Amino acid sequence: MQLRPRARIVGTGMFVPPDIYTNKDLEKMMDTSDEWIQQRTGIKERRFAKPGIGPSDLALEASRAALTMADVKASDLDLIIFATLSPDYFFPGSGAFLQDYLGCGPVLALDVRGQCSGYIYGLKVASAFIESGQAKRVLLVGAECHSRGISLTTEGRDVAVLFGDGAGATVLVPETNPELGILSVEAHTDGAYREILKLETPSFKQWPAITKENLDAGLQFPQMDGRNVFKHAVTRMPEVVGSVLGKHGLSPDDVKLYLFHQANMRINEAVMKQLGQPLTKTYNNIERYGNCSAASVPMCLDEAVRAGRLERGDLLCMTAFGAGFTWGSALLRW
Repeated sequence: MQLRPRARIVGTGMFVPPDIYTNKDLEKMMDTSDEWIQQRTGIKERRFAKPGIGPSDLALEASRAALTMADVKASDLDLIIFATLSPDYFFPGSGAFLQDYLGCGPVLALDVRGQCSGYIYGLKVASAFIESGQAKRVLLVGAECHSRGISLTTEGRDVAVLFGDGAGATVLVPETNPELGILSVEAHTDGAYREILKLETPSFKQWPAITKENLDAGLQFPQMDGRNVFKHAVTRMPEVVGSVLGKHGLSPDDVKLYLFHQANMRINEAVMKQLGQPLTKTYNNIERYGNCSAASVPMCLDEAVRAGRLERGDLLCMTAFGAGFTWGSALLRW
């Protein structure tokens, strides 16, 4: 009996814009301080893209790096999955932009709206396509240009200091070795909490989609109840890690490396404490890039891989939590 193939990551890549904005730079724009930002988030700096650059432009560079590592040509791809909450246009999706930029022909390209959990959601989709035999070479990308949608003012500082621009990409192929590849991806949504972290305007629920009243009220910028987000994240993330490990009879001690969404260093520290694991078993880059939403996990993965943090056969757990609420965890045997 032939075993159903698993999806396996064989290439990683990332790209961030060259322009660095430190906490000191933000001090000049709003009433905040480097000390305040670092104590509450762990962030020291972030990258902002220049005007005219969109998430698909960042994704292109990350994708090229991932394809090179995988030794896969863009023309060989049969599926592109693009996770983002800051698309180039409302429509068409950014996947269509990337497909055209790569010149890989009219392959299926789709967007995933899982916010900060977008890459984990994308892994679930990619795995389903590969395991069912519908795709053999999948490009999964997370990319964001948050700098377009934050208010760099004292009024917007609670959100503005958190976010940066960047892209991470992975190439997935079928793997028949039962010891390797993606073992499980678990993902959840609870829309009861959709109002706690949101961006309301433009809204196709109203007419017109953009009104002067909404703009004057600042509804074109993200709104967040940070305390509530923190509380749910430090509950749901260790919970879903335990669940995905339990499906395979594994414990947190069995994992070689944990990669978490880079929203707040205090969240990641709290999750590791609940899992009873040392911080040395994580890889974080939030201090350099801030929160890059759907790009955070694949950016961490690429840096960890290139830094030699993973060897063949190592157990890797990647976990995220975001607006919606959305959350999920992926367990892989590298």
